Amino acid sequence: MSVRKVYDDGQVFGAEILDINSADILKKFGNAITNLAAISLGSGYITKPAVPHLLANAFKNLVSVTFESEFSFKQADKLKEAAKNAPKAGSAPAGGAAPSKAAAVEEKPKEEEAADVDMGGLFGDDY
Repeated sequence: MSVRKVYDDGQVFGAEILDINSADILKKFGNAITNLAAISLGSGYITKPAVPHLLANAFKNLVSVTFESEFSFKQADKLKEAAKNAPKAGSAPAGGAAPSKAAAVEEKPKEEEAADVDMGGLFGDDY
């Protein structure tokens, strides 16, 4: 004997809807925790799931201050060293490939002229 349909409070559910496993439950629970943390961060109301994100953001803010001041601490020093050793933005790729000719040519920004646009009496200046 197998279950084909389930009737509960005036609703009929198929067996495939009720066939859930622990991985499905954990996935739904994880999504709920993610949503709770997002709502907490967006509203400013601190909940337990948002605390790791708040601490990470606070650490990033502290490190960004150390880049522009003399204040420093051990973890920030490690990040400063990593930033010094990182390739600069726009430099050649790590594979050693030569930059293309198109990348070597710098384009000069075109100056746009202010266009005289007739607003069609939008502001009531038609006399």
